[in-house]
Amino acid sequence: MKFFIDTANLDQIKEAQDLGILDGVTTNPSLMAKEGITGTNNILKHYVDICNIVDGDVSAEVISTDFDGMVREGEALADLHDQIVIKLPMIKDGVKACKYFSSKGIKTNVTLVFSPGQALLAAKAGATYVSPFIGRLDDVSTDGLNLIGEIRHIYDNYAFETQILAASIRHTMHIIDCAKLGADVMTGPLSSILGLLKHPLTDIGLEKFLADYNKGN
Repeated sequence: MKFFIDTANLDQIKEAQDLGILDGVTTNPSLMAKEGITGTNNILKHYVDICNIVDGDVSAEVISTDFDGMVREGEALADLHDQIVIKLPMIKDGVKACKYFSSKGIKTNVTLVFSPGQALLAAKAGATYVSPFIGRLDDVSTDGLNLIGEIRHIYDNYAFETQILAASIRHTMHIIDCAKLGADVMTGPLSSILGLLKHPLTDIGLEKFLADYNKGN
């Protein structure tokens, strides 16, 4: 399972990278704005800054909702860095743009996916990643994890190469459950990733080991 961090915060990205488990980054205009990054030039520069920290794919989102606009924005983003993945919305023109980019060998991430049918269309269009938003489904009393299982089943039926990128991860158990279901990638906050480190028995055991060692010193 690949670990992506969902943020535009460079310090958090560096911390995850230094941990040695980071495979990529996802971000969007809202996360950029949260870090005070606004304006086209500043946003484009920030994407490059992120690429210079991590070794893997960095999803950069278009804001256009029409085919021509998505192509124009996506091509500009792809020219920024080899690690850039074009993040496209799951709408009709987004699927068309996905096919356009995939035919040119440019990686894509189809986002805002909430149903197996949407995921199937993304795979048919050659998406590199498909991003089902499990946390947002949970917010409206729908089982987001069930969607991961359904997409995994469909993709395995037809040997689609599109990777399932479990997005809108809210907590550590989301990561574990998505791993059990066979999601290829998770993306979430640093806190959810660091939560995997925690177990009280680890802390108790380490404390005892150190206490026993110090008895002889």
